[in-house]
Amino acid sequence: MTAVRNEKEKGLIRALITAFEDREDVPRKADVEARAAQLAPLLGYEGDLRLAVEETMIAIDTWMGAGVSLVDNEAHHDEEWVYKRDIEWTYSDAYEGYLKGEKWQPSLVQKLSDVGNKILGQLQDPTSEGSWNRRGLVIGHVQSGKTANYMGVIAKAADAGYKFIIVIAGIHNNLRKQTQERIDEGFIGRSSDPENWVPIGVGRNPGYPGAATLTNVNEDFSKSTAAKSGWKINDFGKPIILVIKKNVRTLEALHKWLKELNAQGDGRISDVPMLLIDDEADNASINTNKDDISPTRTNAMIRRILSLFAKSCYVGYTATPFANIFINPDAYDDEVRDELFPRDFIYSLDAPNTYFGPEKVFLDEDSSSTVLEGITDCEDYLPFSHKKDDVIVELPPSLYRAMDQFIVARAIRNLRGQSGKHCSMMINISRFVSIQQEVRSFISIRERRVREAIKANYMMPEEISCRNQYMAELRDVFYSEYSSCGFEWREVKAALMGVFDNLRIFVVNSKSDEVLDFKKYERDGAGLTAIAIGGLSLSRGLTIEGLTVSYMYRNTRMYDTLMQMGRWFGYRTGFEDLCRVHLSEDSINWYSHIAEASEELREQIKRMRRDGMSPKQFGLYVQSHPDRLLITAANKMRTGEEVVFKQNLTGSLREITCLPVDSTINAENEALIREFWKSGFGNELRETKKGWFAPDISVDKISAFITRFQVHSGMEVDKKAILDYLYAISKRFPYGDVLLISKKGALEAEEYRLGAQERSAKNATSKGWKLSKHRLASRGDEKLGLIESQLAMAEEEAKNDPNRKANKPSDIHYRTIRNKPLLMIHVLEPKETEIADLKEQRVPAFGVSFPNDLFGTEIKVVANRVWVEQMYGSFEDDPDAEDDYDE
Repeated sequence: MTAVRNEKEKGLIRALITAFEDREDVPRKADVEARAAQLAPLLGYEGDLRLAVEETMIAIDTWMGAGVSLVDNEAHHDEEWVYKRDIEWTYSDAYEGYLKGEKWQPSLVQKLSDVGNKILGQLQDPTSEGSWNRRGLVIGHVQSGKTANYMGVIAKAADAGYKFIIVIAGIHNNLRKQTQERIDEGFIGRSSDPENWVPIGVGRNPGYPGAATLTNVNEDFSKSTAAKSGWKINDFGKPIILVIKKNVRTLEALHKWLKELNAQGDGRISDVPMLLIDDEADNASINTNKDDISPTRTNAMIRRILSLFAKSCYVGYTATPFANIFINPDAYDDEVRDELFPRDFIYSLDAPNTYFGPEKVFLDEDSSSTVLEGITDCEDYLPFSHKKDDVIVELPPSLYRAMDQFIVARAIRNLRGQSGKHCSMMINISRFVSIQQEVRSFISIRERRVREAIKANYMMPEEISCRNQYMAELRDVFYSEYSSCGFEWREVKAALMGVFDNLRIFVVNSKSDEVLDFKKYERDGAGLTAIAIGGLSLSRGLTIEGLTVSYMYRNTRMYDTLMQMGRWFGYRTGFEDLCRVHLSEDSINWYSHIAEASEELREQIKRMRRDGMSPKQFGLYVQSHPDRLLITAANKMRTGEEVVFKQNLTGSLREITCLPVDSTINAENEALIREFWKSGFGNELRETKKGWFAPDISVDKISAFITRFQVHSGMEVDKKAILDYLYAISKRFPYGDVLLISKKGALEAEEYRLGAQERSAKNATSKGWKLSKHRLASRGDEKLGLIESQLAMAEEEAKNDPNRKANKPSDIHYRTIRNKPLLMIHVLEPKETEIADLKEQRVPAFGVSFPNDLFGTEIKVVANRVWVEQMYGSFEDDPDAEDDYDE
């Protein structure tokens, strides 16, 4: 009965979207509510209208930019072939209709289709004569809909004439199965489950031609599964698709089968256009000696499979601009790297405006202060350095509090009419399967105790129920976290028992026989309430539906590993305000840093497109990005090796974010500021809203200040890089600007003393003070000193950026418009510190931002293990100790 109600709810939402899709403005909520009340009885829907109205409002106001591509202009490729051929879009139309049936807004489906056409245009026309190959990369966002994008591309490619399609879906069975299920629904048109071979998704359309598959939801590719099918790849009038793991044995089996049964005398398959989609392409970065998922061996096998086809296209999908093909040479030998490098095109996708991504979680100060919570107690219970046979005595209180948040949030979601929607909590605190099982035992005990407390008290008067410890803790969570959710505590308390109707606890890893199967509950018409405990299996591509509360305590600094672990990104329709993310302070800092750097790189793609630059030039730029040093440091420096890196600081902000706690050094640095301030840095200063501005200061004068400024020993490499880059660009940019940034209301120009900005120093030690989120300047500081016409130009640039929140300019836009080096000088006042010597200090610091379009200007930076460990702590989790791998 519930399943029928869900289908009717979908029908109501589709009808509401259709009713308002032609309006140019966004309808008022009251208008949608009125239309819903009219349509519901006509469609036989008798459920709660609130969720249908909410989802309709969000769908109507959802939009997505077209993205931007870099192409090799010397390749003489005609990307307009898509529009010149008379292609019958059978598969594509069916897929787009399926998305609309899943409540996608029609204009968003159209935008997805437009982007799909552009990516298809970068592939070769499959009807082209002769031998050919194309290589490309699509850069998306974690949990932002990359699968929907490449499924759209697959459907269009099949319509155009691609006959053999391979999707490589990560290294785990659960992700491969999830991807197979989605492709069954959106492309094949029937369930690939041998025990339930029924039409699904697009297959419900009359006359849908379907596609053949040599894999199914239960089985990856093997010679035996292929033999059972009895098919050869050129036997079909319809396309064949395989969904396989990124696993050496699977790839070898596929290569052998193709070569034995299908290749011609010359060893090549000449008459079958082939498309290979490498989803989660960054799996190659796992620095492991485990042979079956060794990046060098898996990538070599992909190359060998591609080489069997006379006509092939390879498209990698990555969630970060720091793709491994650019920054991790250890994952490829020279021939493989050349074969898989996206020489022909790079396409950077825009995320829809409803995407709950890194900017909302880490960069936007208002939202991140609500969403993020630092973990400060886990090290006392389950330290980063724990071993697989360690005994767990208890779990940290912060984890139990996160669990209480999840229970309260689920009750609120139920009150909002979302009881039929999935709601999940993720716990990722160990890479060891045995420890994950122990964590599950403690969580199960806690769940039972809380459930019993709720059962005994949820209907009791408050003066009685509040005496129970668990009820008191739940109430505390409500008032401290969710008091503005739209309901009173008494309402939430009464709804708590309903949380446990479909609450299940899962351990998700390669050794567990438990399956986090959201589809099963959907078929039963129910919303699953899931607590998922795991490690690597939770970190690589697996979509955790309705993820509301996340708790992760892991020690890794590898860019792609961190971003993939961020399963909390995605779409949170109707419950974004309830989401909470618990991380160590170190992880919060690194995620923030990565989000900032990734945003900068995406902006550079747009600028390089404008300047007609190629994928190869972008690859070279990423290889020389200053953060590449940190990405490859763990790989290169485990042996103590000293490494020389090339760095390009174009368009970046480099700041001194690890500060000395020595009072003498800080006093001398403040005296240095006073000395240069008195002279106006050689020019006249003018006041801003946050201090003073000195325009057009010679780079020599700026460099002289930086040279004399004493930094923490861990920042010497960064200071030298700043000085070297200023010198490298000094002929083109002989002058820069200087900002003396002062706390509002504390301008003390007469004393040449900056108003100190208060910052938390709770993580400071006697060795140094590392700033939160590795950030010194506040967002928006870089607009200080710009004149009105420059501010207007920055706003105009931001208007053309679909990913900017409310189209407000970012510091990247201001940096671009300033178009000269900028030195920003600060004085900080440490708060919340236990370091006695630091409490009364004023701590000076500085940062320098560099102008754009300096892609050919590089400097050399020398780093070693001592510097990396001093700045960033010990190296990450040892991947070879990870035991959550599929056999």
